[in-house]
Amino acid sequence: MSDLSNLYQDVILDHSKRPRNFHPIEGADHHANGFNPLCGDKVTIYLDLVDDRITNISFQGSGCAISTASASILTETLKGKTRKEAEAIFEVFHGLVTGHPVNAPTAPALGKLAVFSGVCEFPVRVKCASLAWHTLKSALEESPLVASTEETPVVASTEGT
Repeated sequence: MSDLSNLYQDVILDHSKRPRNFHPIEGADHHANGFNPLCGDKVTIYLDLVDDRITNISFQGSGCAISTASASILTETLKGKTRKEAEAIFEVFHGLVTGHPVNAPTAPALGKLAVFSGVCEFPVRVKCASLAWHTLKSALEESPLVASTEETPVVASTEGT
């Protein structure tokens, strides 16, 4: 099996074809838009926080299999987690996909997110896998900027929303 075939494992393909939690949350407490200008992937993350715990989370958008699967698994993984737990998982996941693993004894387990371990071998795919995560971070921070995989985010437009 080629390296690229390994990247698109069954879990990734399943989540890209049948994404979980793929819908808006009307009246969500937090939401943010994300954009990868390199390939055109777009995502919106919606979430509700109660006592700093993610009680509901979903996404909408369009993108490649890696981007969609990452957003789908993100929603499954983070529902019920605290903000602090979500931020810790973000750090471990980002380390995994960038090839800089977090080896702290208190690092949270990634579960299904571990299927993205091969992404670090394909640098252009790192941005696809991490877009939803950067967008989540913007949603948690209630940032008015469009989360981006590039260095220059832009102010979110309210047109079409």
